[in-house]
Amino acid sequence: MNTPPVIRTNALAESGVIASAARVLRAGGLAVVPTDTVYGVAVRWGDARALERLYQAKARDARKPIPCLASGLAAVRAAGVSPSAVEERLMVSLWPGPLTIVLAIGGGTREGFRVPDHGLVCRLAAACGGVMRVTSANVSGEPPALDAADAIRALGDSVDLVLDDGPSRGGVPSTVVRVDDGVIRVLRPGAITPAVLARVGRVPVVDGQDG
Repeated sequence: MNTPPVIRTNALAESGVIASAARVLRAGGLAVVPTDTVYGVAVRWGDARALERLYQAKARDARKPIPCLASGLAAVRAAGVSPSAVEERLMVSLWPGPLTIVLAIGGGTREGFRVPDHGLVCRLAAACGGVMRVTSANVSGEPPALDAADAIRALGDSVDLVLDDGPSRGGVPSTVVRVDDGVIRVLRPGAITPAVLARVGRVPVVDGQDG
């Protein structure tokens, strides 16, 4: 295996870490990044060639979209999202945090968005235009990467840079939801429980994994 360059996040000033990773992403590269849940692998939003590389690296079904991490609420709105009242409540109350919300963009295309509770990766997203595509740093179907070493073992031959921030803080993937028909549909269970979603969203929560 070819080991990619590794930057320990405490070894440089944060601005240097972000600048190095942003250069890789803007050049079409793949970078392993820490988040508040598990380690992810990122590409620049809108870079079709890098996205194809990411699918190949993970052996991921091309029909499964790659979610987006945003620097903040403003970046999500700038991407063309006009949230419903329920989506707005979830975004305002549970971001930054481990909740991915599938949101409509412009003419109706849907994308999964999340604002992570991790300052470094939010600032990296900001340096790349506000949004990156990020998915777990593992081969599809395998356990998520809980530290940089896990990510290197899984994807080391395919990525161009690894940011090593120590063990994952959360260790549990984000909850993925979609809001429609007056309910919150849980597409993937995760760190945010249905009880919290119902309290914040003020609508019923149902299992939407098959729908």
